Amino acid sequence: MELKRVVVTGLGALTPIGNNLEEYWDGLINGRSGSAPITYFDTEKFKTKFACELKNFDPLDHFDRKEARKLDRFAQYAMVSADEAILDSGLDLDTVDKYRVGVIWGAGIGGLETFQNEVINYAEGDGSPRFNPFFIPKMIADIAPGNISIKHGFMGANYTTVSACASSANAMIDALNNIRLGYSDVIVSGGSEAAVTIAGMGGFNAMHALSTRNDSPETASRPFDATRDGFVLGEGAGALILEEYEHAKARGAKIYAEVLGGGLSSDAYHMTAPHPEGDGVVAVMKNCLKNAGLKPEDVDAINTHGTSTPLGDVAELKAITKVFGDHAKNININSTKSMTGHLLGAAGAIEAIAAILSMKHGIVPPTINHENIDENIDPELNLTLNKAQKRDVNIVMSNTFGFGGHNACVVFKKLDE
Repeated sequence: MELKRVVVTGLGALTPIGNNLEEYWDGLINGRSGSAPITYFDTEKFKTKFACELKNFDPLDHFDRKEARKLDRFAQYAMVSADEAILDSGLDLDTVDKYRVGVIWGAGIGGLETFQNEVINYAEGDGSPRFNPFFIPKMIADIAPGNISIKHGFMGANYTTVSACASSANAMIDALNNIRLGYSDVIVSGGSEAAVTIAGMGGFNAMHALSTRNDSPETASRPFDATRDGFVLGEGAGALILEEYEHAKARGAKIYAEVLGGGLSSDAYHMTAPHPEGDGVVAVMKNCLKNAGLKPEDVDAINTHGTSTPLGDVAELKAITKVFGDHAKNININSTKSMTGHLLGAAGAIEAIAAILSMKHGIVPPTINHENIDENIDPELNLTLNKAQKRDVNIVMSNTFGFGGHNACVVFKKLDE
């Protein structure tokens, strides 16, 4: 069976450094940090008092008051980014075969704030189980793609992938394979997360996963820096319209990139820590290259998982050196989490968008906040430190890994035509 080609025809972004695609890209290439003191709740008793919140996002700019009350923030973010991507794609929703349009979405947690608030309300009440009737449908992780499909009438495949921080990369790979096999013409894919909450911050603090650089939140996310002390929690969403190539060409769609392949693997090592030698990461990148029919020397740039944790950053760079050998020194390696923070289940989507835009514009966004050399990191690697670098990028890879040892890798190609 001959596999269909798959391309990206629309993008949407709602991030801590920009509330749409244009603002997001401007924030990336200018090295803007999205980290700042938390405004959503009182952090006086929290070890970490900052995060990468969305700036100036008002749900009432996108939903009426009644609809907004029925949606957890993670679902609001999903719908807003999906709407932007659909509009960007130029799809004619009046003529497209909606039975062949699906939504495959990623969310690592889903409606955490809804769950948290309902439990708090119950605990503070008289013991009667007076829960909001929208509690369950607001909370469940699959409600984001459900609401996107309901709004637009998309009747193809519709579900959520949950693999912690790899969730939206898994969603893109599922979407790729669904179209490759001829089941769909178009898939709205991506991911969203809204875990900057009392429960989210408290839980990650208890794991000692978050940076506690409270005196300088804007510099706290510092992948590859010797003084990194944990990740910075972020929120938002990213959406990509994946489309069968001939379908896109027939309607004269603009094409951002071709999705050449995706790879999956498991660390099979630890609940939260990566294998110290990056064995699972080696496997996922090799699997991705094989799936895409590429050689290591074909890759120009890699947007790493690069969370700014002491163990994870070193393990990933070790893996890159093992897979790419001497060519690793020719690759622009970066971590856009240095600017956006870690969007958990949405990370793969917004980082894939950053990778695609680096091909479109010939600019690799920087890894900001780097001040101190880590002796455990090869100094010959080009980590795109502190300033964006101009470069022709024809093949770009995006890495995403999740608690539980879930590894996902997606690779994109710039089309000449």
